[in-house]
Amino acid sequence: MIRQAQDAARRLLPRGMGGAGLGLLALLLVGGWLASGIYRVQADEQGIVLRFGAYTETTQPGLNYHLPWPIETVTTPRVTRINRVDVGFRAAADSGQAVRPIPARDVLEESLMLTGDENIIDIDFAVFWRIRDAGEFLFNTRTPEATVKSAAESVMREVIGRTPIQPALTEARAQIEQAVRTGTQAIMDQYRAGVEITQVQLQNAQPPARVVDAFIDVQRAGADRERARNEAESYRNGIIPAARGESQRLVQEAEGFRESQISRARGESQRFLSVLSAYQQAQDVTVRRMYLETMEEVLRRNPTILIDNNLQGMVPFLNLDSARPNPLQQPQPQRPGGQTLPQPMAQPAAPRPAGAIR
Repeated sequence: MIRQAQDAARRLLPRGMGGAGLGLLALLLVGGWLASGIYRVQADEQGIVLRFGAYTETTQPGLNYHLPWPIETVTTPRVTRINRVDVGFRAAADSGQAVRPIPARDVLEESLMLTGDENIIDIDFAVFWRIRDAGEFLFNTRTPEATVKSAAESVMREVIGRTPIQPALTEARAQIEQAVRTGTQAIMDQYRAGVEITQVQLQNAQPPARVVDAFIDVQRAGADRERARNEAESYRNGIIPAARGESQRLVQEAEGFRESQISRARGESQRFLSVLSAYQQAQDVTVRRMYLETMEEVLRRNPTILIDNNLQGMVPFLNLDSARPNPLQQPQPQRPGGQTLPQPMAQPAAPRPAGAIR
């Protein structure tokens, strides 16, 4: 076989070229084979060198060299490209038809999740990732994209399971995205998948379509409850200061009355002491003065009738009926200033016959 190959090579070579020509040719072939190991790695790539199919090393961008085929081969995956995985829906770009656009399709088995307050939420999100280590990416996971998708969905279900539905729909979206990104990255690092999660983006979060009307009614009821609570708080904030002011006013009035009573009692005591001192100095004059003052006070409060001693034939009369209360007696009319109007004078009673007993 070797001789046949040599004969074939001689027939291909020009006449007159002997063993030196064959050696030169062999040297050129070997040089070309060795030169085939030179390769370039672009700025957005990493070079993965395989020796007989097994991973050997990772090379950085620039000119590099590996042993020629079939000893070593090189794979240069792009590590700066941002990849996207959709969870809960399929975007139009994933349909594979570029001529006629297809709207996004919701995948309920991925999007329906249970919240922390035992409600169901329909949530769609996208995970953006890139290759961080090409060697781990190619040889530690069989389907890196499916692994990223499964890990992100699992972490999202865990986070939503700890979050009530109302914050998940409104103000907690940023916290949910950050928690899912951190949790998914932790799983990828545990798998040594060579993947970096750059962003998690919530696309849609709402109640399921079958219960959205009931959920809106619940939201309205919650808004009415908050409004009633705010009105009650406003009423309380208005009535409590008024009640406190009224209580302070009553306390101040009571303190003023107490001070006036104390001052009055002190004045009475001082007056009594002064009268006692005057009585001790002149008893007769003081007693007479006190008698006159007392009588003046008594006579001022009671009606007084003066009778001349020279009047003869007057019979004293005691009207006992006036001492008993009369239920039919009407209250006396008063002027606007509080004074009693004069009553018409009663007619004198007719004389009784002699011998009549009253």
